[in-house]
Amino acid sequence: MIKHQVVRRSTILAADIGGTNSRFASFSADDEGKLTMHSQSWLKTAGADSFGSLINKLISSDFPLKPWDTEIVGVAIAGPIESGTISSPPLIHWQIDISEAQKDFGIKRTFLINDFVAQAYACLSPVGEEAQTVLAGEAVRDAAIAVIGAGTGLGKALLTPDGRGNYRALPSEGAHADFPFVTDREHQFMQYLMHSTEILHVTYNHVVSGSGLSAVHSFLTGEQLAPQEVARGFQNYPETLAWASRFYGRACRNFALETLALGGLFIAGGVAAKNPIIVNHKAFKDEFYMPGTMGHLLRGLPVRLITDQNSGLWGVAIKAVMELQGKEAYRHE
Repeated sequence: MIKHQVVRRSTILAADIGGTNSRFASFSADDEGKLTMHSQSWLKTAGADSFGSLINKLISSDFPLKPWDTEIVGVAIAGPIESGTISSPPLIHWQIDISEAQKDFGIKRTFLINDFVAQAYACLSPVGEEAQTVLAGEAVRDAAIAVIGAGTGLGKALLTPDGRGNYRALPSEGAHADFPFVTDREHQFMQYLMHSTEILHVTYNHVVSGSGLSAVHSFLTGEQLAPQEVARGFQNYPETLAWASRFYGRACRNFALETLALGGLFIAGGVAAKNPIIVNHKAFKDEFYMPGTMGHLLRGLPVRLITDQNSGLWGVAIKAVMELQGKEAYRHE
């Protein structure tokens, strides 16, 4: 009698909570950790007045997997994580405590991570393998990989290697550091931002983000447009596009140098995914390769764009596999 090996599959509910959209997906993972995505759902983050309210909206929707029917629920949130279970995201008006949600909804197991930690792990998933080349280069094996991306705000994270093919993602709040302006005209834009938004200092978040795109356009043209309206009209606003591209290139260059990301740099987030012209514009390349003492390193570093807007969900699912297997790093084949 031939015995067939039964492959056990774990069920995962992944959530990626951003300032604008909250994405959910169900995954299954086999014994080796290979992931398969199943159902997906997007909800508006602002449509819920608490994390519990958001979960209730998911439960009442046609999303087939209930939180209590899964082995693990992983949540990525656009904000710093405190004590491993709590976050007060700066661009969302409510706090999340994942331990309370676990009790309230009868969930077996949970974890909470920063949204760009999730984006970092996503670079090791199929969506990372399918990323588009922005600037060609040769990644150094077992070197750090930088991940950066603009959406409602800007996110940053770093994949650090252990020298044995495994990577661990580290969070960053570098988007809240001051943005470096260079020319007189750029400093005029800085003053414009400070006066129009009543902020004391201008950060990467204010410049390389959806709101930053609107601010650049308003400064250059006097028009007040939503980010998506600016992006739709790029062919009519070449100066806006050039400025946005230059600022994005500067943010990427600085982060690559700060982290010595010889393993490459991935760009994620909705702004570039929906508008790849921003990172494919000549101004991006010129700014990224700006002459300097480290120019030779930058020219060897590959820059790639993740266009799958569900990438964060893949990253959460990878972290879920790590949690289920009791591992602190993920093997990148």
